Parts: sequence; structure tokens; C-alpha cells
Amino acid sequence: MNHRIPLCLTWISLLCLALVGCSTNKETLLPHGERTMLDIWNGAGSQGTQQQLLDARQQLRRPLDQADFSSSLQEPYTRTAANEIRNLFPRLPNPDLVLYVYPHLSGTEQAPVPGYSTVFPFYQRVQYALPGERQEDL
Repeated sequence: MNHRIPLCLTWISLLCLALVGCSTNKETLLPHGERTMLDIWNGAGSQGTQQQLLDARQQLRRPLDQADFSSSLQEPYTRTAANEIRNLFPRLPNPDLVLYVYPHLSGTEQAPVPGYSTVFPFYQRVQYALPGERQEDL
């Protein structure tokens, strides 16, 4: 019995909100002028605007120098997943052993496995500093 009253009030309030939403006028919310979308798409009557747009684009265009393509200049500004993780969670000192596994055949089907590198830390666990915890450079 107690649950029917709040459920009834919920339905009445939703019905009232729907009726209020339907009572608005489209013309007052979205007025339109004399031009149709096809006129706007084709640019009818806006040749001055088209010329202004072309002028603005010409000002933004400039020749690119070879120095703009230099990767060494852009390297410090390039965000990679490795940079982000290294910057946010720096590893505490724990020397690593880098092991290279040569390409080989594996399994009963003799499927080829490409060569890859893997890292083994000398200590059992790798500890990471929390963001902002380590300020000195190691």
C-alpha cells in the first residue's frame, strides 16, 4: 500500500513534464528565415562571405620549412604512453636485466615466433613512486 503512492506520484510527475515539453512552439524555439538549407549549402547571396573565407584561409597557409619536420625538435613535446607512465609513476631504483629471445618455432604445429625482448628486475618486486612523490631525478 505504501509503495503505490510514491509510484503514482512519479507517473503523474512524468506525465506533467511530458505535457509541459509538448506545449512549446517550434517557431519560437527555432525561427527560420527566407533561405532554405539548399540555398545555404550552395552559398546563395553570400559571395562576400565566401571571399572573406578564402582570404582568411590564404592568410593561414604558409610554406613549411624542413625544420618543421625535424623529429628531434618535436620529441620533447610528443606524448607517448611510455612517457606518461614514466612521468606519473617513476620506478624506484631496481636494476633490470634485458633478455632477448631469438626467433624460434614453438608448439606441436611448429608455429614461428618472432624475436622479442623482455625485462626482468633483479629484485622480486618493482616499486613505483606515487604521482608527485619523487622530485629528484635518478
